[in-house]
Amino acid sequence: MSSQAAPKGNQEDYKLKDTKPELGERWPHGGQRGGSGWLYSERATSTYDLVEQMFYLYVRVVKAKDLPPNPVTSNVDPYVEVKVGNYKGKTRHFEKKTSPEWKQVFAFSKEKIQSSVVEVFVRDKDMVARDDYIGKVEFDMHEVPTRVPPDSPLAPQWYRLENLRGEARSRGEIMLAVWMGTQADEAFPEAWHSDSASVKGEGVYNIRSKVYVNPKLWYLRVNVIEAQDVEPQDKSQPPQVFVKGQVGQQVLKTKLCPAKTPNPMWNEDLVFVAAEPFEEKLVLTVENKASPGKDEVVARIALPLNKFEIRLDHRTVHSHWYNLERFGFGVLEGDKRNETKFSSRIHLRVCLEGAYHVLDEFTMYISDTRPTARQLWKQPIGILEVGILSAQGLQSMKTNNGKGSTDAYCVAKYGQKWVRTRTITESFNPKWNEQYTWEVYDPCTVITFGVFDNCHLGGGGQTQGSGAKIDSRIGKVRIRLSTLEMDRIYTNSYPLLVLKPSGLKKMGELQLAIRFTCLSMAHIIYLYGHPFLPKMHYLHPFTVNQLESLRYQAMNIVAVRLGRAEPPLRKEVVEYMLDVDSHIWSMRRSKANFFRIVSLFSGAISMSRWLGEVQQWKNPVTTILVHVLFFILICYPELILPTMFLYMFLIGIWNFRFRPRHPPEMDTKLSWAEAARPDELDEEFDTFPTSKAQDVIRMRYDRLRSVAGRIQTVVGDIATQGERFHTLLSWRDPRATSLFIIFCLIAAVALYITPFKVVASVAGIFWLRHPKFRSKLPSVPSNFFKRLSSRADNML
Repeated sequence: MSSQAAPKGNQEDYKLKDTKPELGERWPHGGQRGGSGWLYSERATSTYDLVEQMFYLYVRVVKAKDLPPNPVTSNVDPYVEVKVGNYKGKTRHFEKKTSPEWKQVFAFSKEKIQSSVVEVFVRDKDMVARDDYIGKVEFDMHEVPTRVPPDSPLAPQWYRLENLRGEARSRGEIMLAVWMGTQADEAFPEAWHSDSASVKGEGVYNIRSKVYVNPKLWYLRVNVIEAQDVEPQDKSQPPQVFVKGQVGQQVLKTKLCPAKTPNPMWNEDLVFVAAEPFEEKLVLTVENKASPGKDEVVARIALPLNKFEIRLDHRTVHSHWYNLERFGFGVLEGDKRNETKFSSRIHLRVCLEGAYHVLDEFTMYISDTRPTARQLWKQPIGILEVGILSAQGLQSMKTNNGKGSTDAYCVAKYGQKWVRTRTITESFNPKWNEQYTWEVYDPCTVITFGVFDNCHLGGGGQTQGSGAKIDSRIGKVRIRLSTLEMDRIYTNSYPLLVLKPSGLKKMGELQLAIRFTCLSMAHIIYLYGHPFLPKMHYLHPFTVNQLESLRYQAMNIVAVRLGRAEPPLRKEVVEYMLDVDSHIWSMRRSKANFFRIVSLFSGAISMSRWLGEVQQWKNPVTTILVHVLFFILICYPELILPTMFLYMFLIGIWNFRFRPRHPPEMDTKLSWAEAARPDELDEEFDTFPTSKAQDVIRMRYDRLRSVAGRIQTVVGDIATQGERFHTLLSWRDPRATSLFIIFCLIAAVALYITPFKVVASVAGIFWLRHPKFRSKLPSVPSNFFKRLSSRADNML
C-alpha cells in the first residue's frame, strides 16, 4: 500500500480548505454613482447573504414601434443589438414587422465592463448583404440608476431612435429599461449573460440556471388474485397461465399457475413505480404456456392509473373484478382478427401506495424520507441555505478551436428539489454566486453537489457509444446535514475528486457557503428516536431485490422527466447524482469495506490486548489497580452499570475538544482510491456486460475466484464454530455430550450453594493470576471445544 500511496503534498491537496469570501449585499450610498466611482456601505439583509455580491448592468428590450421600412424592399426585418464595450448581445429578428415585441433582458457583468457608454442599436436583417442600420439609443453608464431589492422592477420607457449623426428624424421608437442590479434581481435567471456571449442559437437555452422538481412518484401495488373462464386458443386442453403486468417500460410476471385450469389462482403482488401525471396505463395480459418455448396471449386489459384507490395506511383495499378482452381466431383468421369477446375476467386488488417513500437514490446518501402522500408530511424542522460561490482550478475538459476549455455548471440535489446554476463558458475559475434554499424534514439526510462540463453549446466534448454528446463529470461533493452545527455559516473549498481508469485525479475545487437553521429543536430530538423511513416500510416491507429493482425504475423515471425540462437535466447528470452504479462490483470498494469492518473492531482488539497485558502482569501497578477495581465492583455490583455509563459520558466530554470543525469530505485513503491498481480501476469502469478481451476476463474471473475462496473459507470457519456449540447437546459426539451434561449438573449444584460474589472473586483471581502460575498450553475448555465435531465432515 505504501508503494502506491500518493505523496504527502497530494494528500494535503485532497483536503477540505477554509475560505473567507465577502458574503452579503453591499450597495452604493444613495443608489447613485458619481464620477469618483463607487462608495460601498454594509447593509443588513436576510436574502442572498451566503454569496458574494455580483453587479450586473441590465438592459430590458421590450418592443419598438413605427420603424421605417427599407426603401428597396418596402419592409423591415428588425432586431436589436445591445453593445457594452466589446460585448454584444442580439435579440431574434422578426420578418416584415414594423412594431415588433422582443421582451428580452441582457445582463453584462460589471467587473468586465470597460466602457462608459451603453449602446442599443436597431438593425434590419439582410440575408444577403450587410444588415442595414435603423437607429440607436445611447446611455451614459454614470447616469444608469441602481435598483435595490425589494424595489419593484424599473418601468421601461419609450426612447426615440437616432441616426448615426445623433438626429431623431422619424426613425421610430424603442421601449427600454436600463438599470444596475445584482444576481438577486428577478430578471437574472432568464437574461442573456455576457459571461456566455460566445453561445449562439439553441445553446442559449442550455446555459440558464433553473430549479427542477422531482416528479411525484408512487408505488403501484397490483395484487393478482385469480381469473375465471380463461379460454386458450387450443380448446382441446385446459390452459396453464400466468399474468404479465406492464407500466411503461416496467414488466413483471406472476408465477405460472401450477394446475392446468380455466380458473387459475395466484394471489401475488406486482409492484411498479408510477409518476404523476399518469401518462402510462396498467396493461395486464393473461398468457398461456402452450409449450416449453411458447407463450400465447389469451386475454388482456388496459387500466388508467388515476382510477385506482390511494392507500394511506395498512388497511386492506377492496378488490374488483375486471372483464378481459380476448381476440378470437377461427378458420377465417383475417375476418375475425378484430372480434372482441368479454368472456373472461380477472380479480384484482390495486392501489397507489401513498404511505411509502419511493426510493430513487442510494439509501446511504438519501436526501428525503417523506411519504408520497402530502397529507402525511410533518412540519419542517429546519431550513438549509446554500450559496454556490465558485470553482477554482478546473481542468480542461474539451478542446475548442485548438485550445482547452471548460464550460462548467453546478447541480445540487436535496429532497425533491434540484437546482442547476448557469453555465460559465470558457473559464477554469467560474463564479456563480447563486443562493438556494431547501426545507429540511430530517437532519440525517445528505445534500449532493455535482460539477459538470456543458457539452451542448456547439463545441467539442465527450460522447456516448451512440455518438450523442454527454455532459462530462468534473466532481461530486456530499454533505450530511447531521454533521453541521445549527445556525453556523460554513465557508469551505471542497476538492473535486474523480476516479478514472488512469487513477485518482483532482479536477479542481468547489467553494460553498452553507447554513443549517433549526426551526424546532424539540422536533429534531423527537426524530432521533423514530424510524428513518415511513412506518409502512416496516409494517409491510419490500424485499431487498424488490427495493433495488424499484429504485432503478424510479431513477429512470426521474431521469426521463427531468430530461424533458428546458434546459434539460440530462440522464448522465441524474445518474451520477443518484449513484446509479453504486451496486456494481469493484475490487477497490470491496477492499475499502473490508478495512472499514476491520477498523470497527480495532477498539475491541486494543481492549483485548490491554487485558492480555494486564493478565500477563506486563505492568504490575496497572494489574494491581485492576484487581482493586475488580474487588470493588464485586463488593458493590450495583455500581457496575453506573460506572460504565459514567465512563462513556466522560469519554464523550473529553472528545468534545477534538470534535470536527468542518463537514466531512471525500476521504481518498478510506476509499482506497490512491492505492488501487490500474487493472482494478479498469475493471471498475468496465461496461456491464463486459466489453474486454477473453484473456482479461479469464484473469479477472480467476482473481475473483481467489477472493471468493478466501471469503468461503472464513464463512466456513464461522459455521464450524457455531455447529460445535450445537454439538455440545446434540449427542453427535456421545462422549463429549456426556461429559458436558455431567459438568453442567456439577456446576449448577456448586453455583447454587456458593454465593455469587465468591464465584466471581475466584474466577477473577484465576483469570488475573501471575504468569508463574500459568501454563503455555491451551486451556482445558479450549481443548474440549476444538475436539467437538461439526457438519463440515458431511460436506462434499
